Amino acid sequence: MRPPTRSVLSGAAAVAVLMAGSAACTIKNSGSPSGVQAPVAAKSGTGPAELADASGIRVALVPGGAHPYFQPWRAAGVATKKKYGLGDVIFDETSEWDQQKQDNLLSTLAARGYNAFGIFGVSPTDINTTFADLKSQGFAVASLASCPAGGTDKADFCLSTDVEAAAYKAAEAAIEAMGGKGTLVHLTGNNVDANTQLRIKGVAEAVKESGGKVKLLQTVTDVDTDLQTAQKAVSDLLAAKGNQIQGIVTTAYNPAVAAADAVRSTGSQAKVVAIDDDAKILSGIENGSVAATVVQNPVGQAEVGTWALALLQTKQCTMRRPGRTIDSGSFVVTKANVHTYDSARKAKTEQLKKQFADTVLVCK
Repeated sequence: MRPPTRSVLSGAAAVAVLMAGSAACTIKNSGSPSGVQAPVAAKSGTGPAELADASGIRVALVPGGAHPYFQPWRAAGVATKKKYGLGDVIFDETSEWDQQKQDNLLSTLAARGYNAFGIFGVSPTDINTTFADLKSQGFAVASLASCPAGGTDKADFCLSTDVEAAAYKAAEAAIEAMGGKGTLVHLTGNNVDANTQLRIKGVAEAVKESGGKVKLLQTVTDVDTDLQTAQKAVSDLLAAKGNQIQGIVTTAYNPAVAAADAVRSTGSQAKVVAIDDDAKILSGIENGSVAATVVQNPVGQAEVGTWALALLQTKQCTMRRPGRTIDSGSFVVTKANVHTYDSARKAKTEQLKKQFADTVLVCK
């Protein structure tokens, strides 16, 4: 059985809410032309989620360091600034994955006048200290793409992939591609990352449900530092155990790209299920060297996160329950939907806005 997701509507419920909400009052934005209805309709608690004037809101989107996953945040920030009439939206990152360097960058951005922050924290165990410090200065703060470890979030909210559920979907797809039996390898990220532990749990659950027909041969962690590290790990794995492996599930970006390349170049018969939608992975799905991938929703995280931060920082809305976690969505992509999957992701982003307005925020 699929692991439960956190704070997310089921697909049927989400569709029902969207349909019901279409008759409700409109979410208005300062960037919307006069007399034109914004694309999402919603009503929250005591009033509509109306972003009347966000010209004084300056949002900083700050990843933990350089990584391909976060690049869509850059364009999404530019588009969101224009759409909602924000004062500014900046994308900034440190060159190294170091919590102190990220804290220094955040302090610099605050000194430059940025007053709302969407952050992927470097250290899941320490980032709450950073969130609490920013909140004490009167800033709206969102934890984007990763939630703090330990179940407590000092940010206003966390908008992130339910990584355990996404890993479960990926492993399930790999097992299906393997014909329901055989030996599976899991390639993933930093072992001390709370997200990695959840991904390991999700893959293990899917394997357990095979009733012994699938064996998890090995879980390889700490191979998402860069592409070169991942390529060496995959090369070593195939050289040592390639003839034992029927499936490879990857729940981190760099090993996904490396596994797709290695299977194609070596002629391995292992079924690869990747994560995210790198061009090489999508090409691999089209030519059959990659069985499937599970894509996330970084654009939705940046757009909805920025919009919600603006509503909070203008004091037009407050959180119903501070520190809540909302699943930004994950989607299985196969050859059947490789050219159309983005429509489902865009629909999820619109549903997230509705969910925030209806159940996450309380607006005046």
